[in-house]
Amino acid sequence: MLATARGVQGRYQGWRRSLPRPEADEAHPFRRLLGGERWAALPAAVRERFRRRIGPEGCLTYVGEVTECRMSRLGWLLAQLARMIGSPLPLHRDTGVPACVTVTEDRAGGGQFWTRQYGRRAGFPQVIYSAKRFTGPTGLEEYLGLGVGIALGLTVEGGVLSFVSDHIFWRLGRLRLRLPCWLSPRLTVAHIDCGHGRFVFTLDLTHPLAGRLVRQVAVFADPETDGDAT
Repeated sequence: MLATARGVQGRYQGWRRSLPRPEADEAHPFRRLLGGERWAALPAAVRERFRRRIGPEGCLTYVGEVTECRMSRLGWLLAQLARMIGSPLPLHRDTGVPACVTVTEDRAGGGQFWTRQYGRRAGFPQVIYSAKRFTGPTGLEEYLGLGVGIALGLTVEGGVLSFVSDHIFWRLGRLRLRLPCWLSPRLTVAHIDCGHGRFVFTLDLTHPLAGRLVRQVAVFADPETDGDAT
């Protein structure tokens, strides 16, 4: 056992985690989708976060805290029904609990995998998986589960970057069905820079008839860097 441990130590002593490296603005798909003027209107810290290329061995992790979570009765019911496609909405109203977002590369889809973990006052934390891919009629789609996805548009207002749902769809092979507008709640996820390496994500789900269904707010910090990483 001692010899094995020494062998492992020797093999991995020089290991360093692979850090995401920023791409040139012109090469990044977020800049392409926004256009030069709207991209330049974002705070430098926001541009820096979204133009990082993670790479096949990289992993980008943001750690923070859920500070606000509200749901109407209909919103709570919708969140429970959405368990069938991977529970993409918060299942509880707990606040003051840890939050963690991990981003890795989706090599096959040419996008990113997002894994979100939200703590709970009791029981296991909630874990949400999705994939963001630069495709579809709006140029950006988020895939949830069982073929369900959301086509997203990007807006910039007052330095805030928002992801706004254009429509919800279901895909099976080449078949793609779009959910009617009157059935589709509107999703808005905003990225608000707070300076000093901190930012806020807000999630708002509203329906044209039922009003606001879900609102969640979480604050995060940029990950610490490792100057020796390659």
